[in-house]
Amino acid sequence: MAKVIIPAVRAISGLCAKRLVIAALAVLVLLTGALNVRGMFGDQNERAWDVDPAAPSAADQLVGAPVRTPSRLDGQILSLQDTLRNDPDNGSAAMTLGHAYLQKARETGDPSYYPKAEALFTTALKSDSENVPAMVGHGAVALARHRFADALDWGERARAGDPYHAPAYGVVGDAQIELGRYPEAIATFQAMVDLRPDLASFARVSYARELMGDRAGAIDAMERAATAGASSPENVAWTQAQLGNLFFEQGDLEEAELRYRSTLVVLPDYVYGLAGLGRVAAARGDIDEAVASYTAAIQRLPAPEFVIALGDVLLAAGRSDEADQQYALVAAMQALYAENGVDTDLEMALFDADHGRDLPRAVARAQEGFARCPSIKAADVLSWTLYQSGQYAAAREASRQALRLGTEDALMLFHAGMIEAGLGETATAVDYLQRALRLNPYFSVRYAEQARETLRQLGAETSVSQTGGADGETGAP
Repeated sequence: MAKVIIPAVRAISGLCAKRLVIAALAVLVLLTGALNVRGMFGDQNERAWDVDPAAPSAADQLVGAPVRTPSRLDGQILSLQDTLRNDPDNGSAAMTLGHAYLQKARETGDPSYYPKAEALFTTALKSDSENVPAMVGHGAVALARHRFADALDWGERARAGDPYHAPAYGVVGDAQIELGRYPEAIATFQAMVDLRPDLASFARVSYARELMGDRAGAIDAMERAATAGASSPENVAWTQAQLGNLFFEQGDLEEAELRYRSTLVVLPDYVYGLAGLGRVAAARGDIDEAVASYTAAIQRLPAPEFVIALGDVLLAAGRSDEADQQYALVAAMQALYAENGVDTDLEMALFDADHGRDLPRAVARAQEGFARCPSIKAADVLSWTLYQSGQYAAAREASRQALRLGTEDALMLFHAGMIEAGLGETATAVDYLQRALRLNPYFSVRYAEQARETLRQLGAETSVSQTGGADGETGAP
């Protein structure tokens, strides 16, 4: 591909730099094993991969999700399991089953598939030490666990083994993004799309453009991803959900809703489509519809981000007891992720900061997370935890790291505005807060109204004209 489709990184400096009693009982049963994660067959160490893919996971049981209907992917998994039972050293079958488990984790939110996939990729490499797809699999597991330095190592090893294997570039670039190595990531994604211009490469181009503040370019690249096609309907639906997110984040509720609904045409009850419709409903003040959509999403994929979003909608509606019940599930889910090797320091730091929970621990987690993965998103989490703990000067330094690429993210701008207000820098605070509301007046159920209230307190205009979207409404609940 002759045309470079990712803009060059602008000059940057500094460090290389979005996750009750019921809870106590849930954590207890998770950690003691009283909650059945998956039924095992045979020896649990040697054949941990031998599980029923349609059985309820621990996360399913936490939220009371209905029994899943066996899918086409489940049938593929069962067939591969049969192959491995008959031939335990079949490296090709082990590698393929490992990738099927990664897709299963993607579709169900069940982190217990990560150690199973990891073991299968190890088996594949024992059979053939040059098995590049198995190396890519190891890298994908590391990415899912937020172990980005490990992911980069695996991706580089895979790329060296086969410089023409595009998925290896995806692992390398994703890891570089999370490690704050943006110029390197952009070069990697450019090489990937030159090698294979498909859904996976265009989606990564889209994210790189979004980080660089090029939202129109991000939408264009994701449109290309959506039309490129994929072997899995879930992957196609995912691109439409990402388009919905891009339009939502610029305040265009009508187009966002259209894209979210289109995911349900590709895949009925697609979880990210349902959650997206929940975001749109909450932005329009339709709390009942938002609760219904988020609840439906959680029943399909019990992810902490959806549980937190549902809690925030309930809290905005004054239903604090119900909100607390949702927040209580987050600790149990975090324990489940930790048991399966997923690093959730940054996500939990942001959650604790947003909800005023154990701020010293939140700051420590954010600092540790940023030290490992100095991305702009990690810097933003660090800035907000420092702000919430009253450390405004340090928060400003982290916020500047978060905004150094020119990313157009309303929540990041809101964080920056509140930090400047805390430092008494009224003019700068007003600028950031008005920019956040101009970009997306619905950016947060929790914080959009706080942005307006802070502007009122600072004596500034709160009704900013919207330039990014088609809706003229101004206010989130």
